[in-house]
Amino acid sequence: MVLSDSAVLSAAIDWLGNGLLNWSWWEILLYTLVTTHFTIVGVTVFLHRAQAHRALDLHKIPSHIFRFWLWIGTGMVTREWVAIHRKHHAKCETEEDPHSPQTRGIDTVMWRGAELYRAEAKNKETIAKFSHGVPNDWIERNLYSRFGWQGVGLMLILNIAMFGALGATVWAVQMLWIPFWAAGVVNGLGHYWGYRNFEATDASTNLSPWGIIIGGEELHNNHHTYPTSAKFSVKPYEFDIGWLYISLLQKVGWATVKKTAPKLQTGEIKPVADEKTLEALIANRYEVMARYARGVRRATRDELAVLKAKQADMTTLTTAKRWLHRDAEKVPATVLPHMEQARAAHPVLDKMLTMREELRQMWLSTTQSREQLTTELQAWCRRAEESGIAALRDFSIRLRAAHA
Repeated sequence: MVLSDSAVLSAAIDWLGNGLLNWSWWEILLYTLVTTHFTIVGVTVFLHRAQAHRALDLHKIPSHIFRFWLWIGTGMVTREWVAIHRKHHAKCETEEDPHSPQTRGIDTVMWRGAELYRAEAKNKETIAKFSHGVPNDWIERNLYSRFGWQGVGLMLILNIAMFGALGATVWAVQMLWIPFWAAGVVNGLGHYWGYRNFEATDASTNLSPWGIIIGGEELHNNHHTYPTSAKFSVKPYEFDIGWLYISLLQKVGWATVKKTAPKLQTGEIKPVADEKTLEALIANRYEVMARYARGVRRATRDELAVLKAKQADMTTLTTAKRWLHRDAEKVPATVLPHMEQARAAHPVLDKMLTMREELRQMWLSTTQSREQLTTELQAWCRRAEESGIAALRDFSIRLRAAHA
């Protein structure tokens, strides 16, 4: 049977309009969301947690699946992504950081993050220094690393074949997904806006306590605090969907978790702090300081209540309270005068902040022996419990119950 020219043209138009699958709009939308989410999973589980930070080992089956999918879904090269990310951690918030909004500006990182990535990928020194340990087998050398644009081209062909002309739009969304969410939102907003569980040395923030859309990468402050942890959630109210997938892979024997965030262990309250207490303090310093911050906030609320009862001016303390628990170098210059005024007007808060810095110096010290630091910690606890400040006393008592 020979088809007429009009029949062929009609079939071609029908194919361009509906593709081979002839799916409805909502089915195509669902396909787009599923595929982009799988790309997110590949980035967070394979590239980020397994390759860049070695937080887990993946079986060769999921590893090859992720590698293939990232080849056609993003065109990114494993060694380049890993090297750039490792450099970001090593040089975080400095001029050498490939994508810090603190040095490059939030607008630049948000909207030109993909350009920053491509520019750094051309830096041979970065790749050579930070890409050790990534896959370097035959398929990596001869396909994934060598033919990056052909991978995403294959995805375009598949989408158009399945959905017709609309497949090009689906492909565009797939290609923009990682540059927007990872390069823009995580690298940009994740170092600019959000809440912080821990006083990490950089400006990292948690964007949301529910890490779903970006695979758990929303919990960015947690990750920068414990970069080698396979699990990003640390609080009971936080959820890391990337960890859920890792847990499922563990159940079928396709993943082995190497490390998660440390957890402060407590037991009976010791008469005095000892070397085990010191070890627990240093190993869990971020969690310890997070607990101390709660005490500072508690004391600040008490001071504000006193001011309110006296109908006194609360402006200075209200302005300063957001920064009272932060390291001094993290406080903006515009806030420092308010901090100084608040400390001068509120001796309780001044005492707590002074002792906070003394406690912090115990793990920053590089010249004192363990015995000397233990003696300092004992003296610190004694002063805290004799200070007459309830928040300080309670914190010190709980600290004496900690052990490594």
